[in-house]
Amino acid sequence: MSDIVNKLWGFCHTLRHDGIDYGDYIEQLTYLLFLKMADEKGIEINAEYNWSSLIERSGNDLLDHYNEVLRNLRNAEGILGDIFTQAMPRFNNPVNLKKVLNMIDTEEWSALDVDVKGAAFEGLLEKAAAEGKKGAGQYFTPRVLIRSIVKVMQPDPRGKMEFKICDPACGTAGFLMLAYEWLMNITKGALDRKDAFSIKKKTCYGQDLVPRPRRLALMNLFLHGLEPEIYLGDSIYEPDRGERYDCILTNPPFGIKGANQAPVRDDFTVSTSNKQLNFVQHVVTILKRGGRAAMVLPDNVLFSDEAAEVFKYLTEDCNIHTILRLPNGTFTPYSQGVKANVLFFQKGLPTEEIWIYDCRTNIPGVTKKERPLISKMFEDFEKCYGQDPTGQDQRQDTGQEGRFRRFSISEIKERNYNLDITWLRDESLEDPDLLPEPQVLAADAITELNACVDELQEILDCIEAEEGE
Repeated sequence: MSDIVNKLWGFCHTLRHDGIDYGDYIEQLTYLLFLKMADEKGIEINAEYNWSSLIERSGNDLLDHYNEVLRNLRNAEGILGDIFTQAMPRFNNPVNLKKVLNMIDTEEWSALDVDVKGAAFEGLLEKAAAEGKKGAGQYFTPRVLIRSIVKVMQPDPRGKMEFKICDPACGTAGFLMLAYEWLMNITKGALDRKDAFSIKKKTCYGQDLVPRPRRLALMNLFLHGLEPEIYLGDSIYEPDRGERYDCILTNPPFGIKGANQAPVRDDFTVSTSNKQLNFVQHVVTILKRGGRAAMVLPDNVLFSDEAAEVFKYLTEDCNIHTILRLPNGTFTPYSQGVKANVLFFQKGLPTEEIWIYDCRTNIPGVTKKERPLISKMFEDFEKCYGQDPTGQDQRQDTGQEGRFRRFSISEIKERNYNLDITWLRDESLEDPDLLPEPQVLAADAITELNACVDELQEILDCIEAEEGE
């Protein structure tokens, strides 16, 4: 797998001189890998536009034909049309295109294990994310974190009629893909025929605002043998389409600012232009009664002035049973200064108590090289969470010096529903040697300043709106 990733990724540096950046390169790979695998699996594609029609050409004839292939497949029906929606060619040099074709052609992708070929594609996405803000950075959630969330959420659709898993801000479909990998691991790949059909075609749902991550999501899941429904559009500003889901796993885009106006939706109890708070309300809407959700939310969403009203409503309609405070630097290198949490809740029961696990205070921050995010960081949290995905296992409060604490709903109300709760003494504030590195402090400051700017802009928008009435 690593050989495949390194081979494909290594050529990316050459393509940059041809005007193709990391994101464009991976996007072009989605088209070519799909055609190669369709050829291997015997999926019927017009012979004029299939893999063989490309591999047998060279020179300008190849370049012209590649443009024609994308133009025709954009209009195809089904998953072909989804994969190639708005597909545009990026190759300018036929020699480079031919080299990529030959690299892909040497591998029998369908012969690879599902996990391996999916991991190969994930490897490319991770490398793109590691380059900084380019490539897949804005769509990428660390896979170590996703695996831990999936492990405690246990999204198991076996034997359940119409069990649906959704990520309404799916990016490249990391949550959906790793939910499927988790299922394959616990079942050793042995699924009942009826379950296998349903899981392949009727279980995975997602949505993204941008065509590129949607396309990457479709390809990513196709590499895992799935045929998902990934919608293109704005989850929070479009009307509710009426679909409901059993399990929602999501990391909405960071930043609180939406489209400068509150969504016009009758199903939203609180009217706000705060994007994160609207995602919370959207998830509550699309979650089935009894369904469970895990959402990644930045700290500033938990204590903002508008949050109190949203979380009051959330505690009345849902059981927010667990909050995980994530380590500093969890989203390094692409959103290094963001401090975030994971909220776990179930719809249909009011909140009586909230358990908070502090995986941040007095824990060295995550860095790109010296201290990368590893699964061991979440092992104790997973143990404290328990085996019940709805958080109903018997739990032990570890006290004022421990990392796992219980807070009653009355305590939450006394705090005016501010869920940014800490109790451990931060030793780094007392020992200069334990202070974060300068670049981390700078990133924290920039993140806080950006949040302040967003809130000030929202106040200004409100004032201008009132003056215009």
